[in-house]
Amino acid sequence: MNSVIGINIVRFIILLLAQVVICNNINFFGYINPYIYIIFIFLFPIKDERLVFLLVSFLLGMMVDMFSDSGGVHAAAAVCLAYSRPILLKTSFGMLYEHHTIKFSNTEIGSLITYITLGTVIHHFILFVLEIFNISNILLILKKTLFSSIFTILLSVLIIILFSRNRK
Repeated sequence: MNSVIGINIVRFIILLLAQVVICNNINFFGYINPYIYIIFIFLFPIKDERLVFLLVSFLLGMMVDMFSDSGGVHAAAAVCLAYSRPILLKTSFGMLYEHHTIKFSNTEIGSLITYITLGTVIHHFILFVLEIFNISNILLILKKTLFSSIFTILLSVLIIILFSRNRK
C-alpha cells in the first residue's frame, strides 16, 4: 500500500474520532464549537483525483453527521469546502499551487493561515446556514460562524504545526 494512502487513512480515522469523541462535546457559550475534521480536507494530497477527493470528503462529513445526528449538514459543508479548495489554494499559495509544488510542511505560515482561515469560514458559514436554515436568524448564523471559525482556525493551525515536519 502506498504510504501516502496509509497516512491519509490514519489521518481520516484520527480526525473523525477526535471530532466525534472530543470536539462534539465542546460547546462554549452555546455557540462555539471546533470542527477539526476539516483538517483532513485541507491536507489531502493536491495531485490526487478530484472525484475521489470529493467522495472522501462527503464520506467524512457523512460520518460526522451520523455520529452527531445532524442530518447531512456536515457532509454538504465538507463537499463545498472540498469543491472550493482549488480556488483557496490558488488564492493562498499562488504559483506554488500552479506548479503543484505545495508541501504544507514547508510553506510560509502566513499562506497556511490564509488558506485555513478562508476554508474554515466557508465551511462554517455553509454548515450553520444549513443547520439553522432560517434567514431571520442571520445574526446567529454569523455569530456562530465567526466564533466557531476563530476556535477552529486556532486549533487547526496548532495541530498542523505540531504534527508537520520541517516547519519554518
